[in-house]
Amino acid sequence: MNTLIINADSADTPISRHIYGHFAEHLGRCIYDGFWVGKDSAIPNTDGIRTELITALRNIGIPNLRWPGGCFADDYHWRDGVGSQSERASIVNFHWGEVSEDNSFGTHEFLRLCELLECEPYISGNVGSGTVREMSEWIDYVTGVGTSPMTDLRRKHGREKPWAARYWGVGNETWGCGGNMRVEFYADLFRQYATYLRSQKENKLYKIAVGPNTDDYHWTEVMMREARDFMDGLSLHYYTVTGTWADKGSATDFSETEWLTTMRKAMRMDELIRRHSTIMDRYDPEKRVGLVVDEWGTWHNVEPDTNPGFLYQQNTLRDALVAGVSLNIFNNHADRVHMANLAQTINVLQAVALTEGAAVLLTPTYHIFAMYQGHQDALRIPVSLTSAQIPADTGVIDAISVSASIAQNNRVLITLCNVDPNESQPLSISVRGRSIGEVTGRVLTGDQLNQHNTFADAQQLVPRPFSEISVTGDTLNIQMPQRSVVALELN
Repeated sequence: MNTLIINADSADTPISRHIYGHFAEHLGRCIYDGFWVGKDSAIPNTDGIRTELITALRNIGIPNLRWPGGCFADDYHWRDGVGSQSERASIVNFHWGEVSEDNSFGTHEFLRLCELLECEPYISGNVGSGTVREMSEWIDYVTGVGTSPMTDLRRKHGREKPWAARYWGVGNETWGCGGNMRVEFYADLFRQYATYLRSQKENKLYKIAVGPNTDDYHWTEVMMREARDFMDGLSLHYYTVTGTWADKGSATDFSETEWLTTMRKAMRMDELIRRHSTIMDRYDPEKRVGLVVDEWGTWHNVEPDTNPGFLYQQNTLRDALVAGVSLNIFNNHADRVHMANLAQTINVLQAVALTEGAAVLLTPTYHIFAMYQGHQDALRIPVSLTSAQIPADTGVIDAISVSASIAQNNRVLITLCNVDPNESQPLSISVRGRSIGEVTGRVLTGDQLNQHNTFADAQQLVPRPFSEISVTGDTLNIQMPQRSVVALELN
């Protein structure tokens, strides 16, 4: 029997809303033809940005948006993307498809997007091919309040008031596409950059250092030992890849065995966070430095007949389960995970939305973010789970994943995933420290492992009311359908 104990009277750590962040890189059709259609487009837009996307993302409470990359960030020189549109330099995106971009979407447009989304910007600075001065001047251009060459330039370009922009990444993947650096070199370079990235009185910077690729624990050790006093966050990148990097597997044509492999690899996130956190705890027992998982999600082969450099993939029930499992893990590690960013928002990798002409399609992953939205800034509730085990390639995994929280209005949210592709799972939930009261639920599940929404049928996978609930005293009993995500609210 699967059992779960919810210790509602022991809620302890805030789950930062920033765990529910997103990532928008100049990659494929994420920016151009995704967010940005231009002010003269026939597609409904607000200042050149798709209005329908603004509404959709605001509806899930997007808290922050990371930009301009990714690998693109360390080839991006911000001055190319400010000033009059006619005077902006065109560039070639060498990382992603070698397409030309006209820089019509730059700093002002991105920060306007964040204003429309009512979210905080997270800007990744260029360390790989840039300079300390370039990044320092970008921060002054965006946040400066006094009189300087950069604030004068901002005013010349039509923006008198500085923007609020706390989150700045000091490079991206400097162990790879961001410079192929050794960690010992980057630790000193980060200290240098951090010295000259200055906060304003009304805009204290949150400086995010490049952290490890997956399980590079040596990288975390050196960064925490040498540079912890200069950073506020340390990034972690991990993608759920079912196959190999050379052949990642299809997004929609996969077997039950591949489903289970995907779930096992998604659950590996818990081990990675625990082991990196153990290292961080030695140098930062107060947990001041946040672990920032600013690239995560599934990575499959691109859809047939699409540009391989655009990373366009469909999004199925399998991706929804990966999202649910991953967000549960982040919630449970909220004492150390201060931010996370799904890769990526639109038309790239595990997107929450796809576009086709003027049409916008919300993916199953989008609906998981909607179901989990109540966790944002709520207090994490400690849970104790005993789960059935199911086989997955060479080992076994828990059939059930869970996290829980309590909000200021005393509402308890319990989010559950049953990753078993075939069997429903009964679950007995003991709620301690409060009465259960009214219980409502929603479920996202499908008839097929690879079920997904299409532009012809956008409602195949959407949350629906969940009624397989009974209450006896302080115990909830539910029957979770196979391959499902369930959100329960106790009011």
